[in-house]
Amino acid sequence: MMRMSTGLSADADVPPPAPAAVVARRPRGLAHALVEDIGGRIGARIVRPGEKLPTESAIMQAYGVSRTVVREALSRLQAAGLVETRHGVGTFVLDAPTPGLLRLDPADVPASVDALEVLELRVSLETESASLAAARRTEAHLQVMREALEQFAAAMAGQGDTVTPDFRFHYEIALATGNRYFADILRHMGTAIIPRTRITATRVAPEDQADYLHKVNREHAEIYEAIARQDADAARAAMRLHLTNSRERLRRAQEAARTST
Repeated sequence: MMRMSTGLSADADVPPPAPAAVVARRPRGLAHALVEDIGGRIGARIVRPGEKLPTESAIMQAYGVSRTVVREALSRLQAAGLVETRHGVGTFVLDAPTPGLLRLDPADVPASVDALEVLELRVSLETESASLAAARRTEAHLQVMREALEQFAAAMAGQGDTVTPDFRFHYEIALATGNRYFADILRHMGTAIIPRTRITATRVAPEDQADYLHKVNREHAEIYEAIARQDADAARAAMRLHLTNSRERLRRAQEAARTST
């Protein structure tokens, strides 16, 4: 049975968790239980800032849960500012988060997020974020944005996870503003800001999924191109169009779900 501190701490006296029992006895869901256990170990500094969490596969094996559950739990921990995921490297524990705007209990993020209301917030926040990014971006910023777009396209082709690169693209734009508060707000909310994480809300039909993702990808590309040529007005307009389109797609999906029940 895996210890969450395996490979992270040299303290041999730290008792291992009992993951399967922890997950099984908690009524609020597998991801919630996993968040509580890992978050508790971070809070108790059994796993310390800067240390790397085990891989998704290792957590799956130790806790007897699916990859979807692990990714949901990691997203909630990221939303709470407890961890950050570095693409191709792993997930690392952050320094203790400071009290601030939109600080949520990681286990309560999905219940606290109304996807339509969050999109309204994002229209106001991210249109200006895109404009500032166009004015202030560096070649390094553009490179990581391109990587996020490439990851999104690869995930579409392989029917993989498109949520993580989607969030990363928006987060990298926030970082390119040079104003840490833009990035802080997105990081605190985490991938819960992406409408597709609310599966019961969006309910995109399988036959429509590819077309839906291609539209999102095109909209992302238009935002990127405006930022790349440092056209602040065009970047603002492209981001506004993308987010208002997302809001309308989600609204229609929610209405369709309600009429079908």
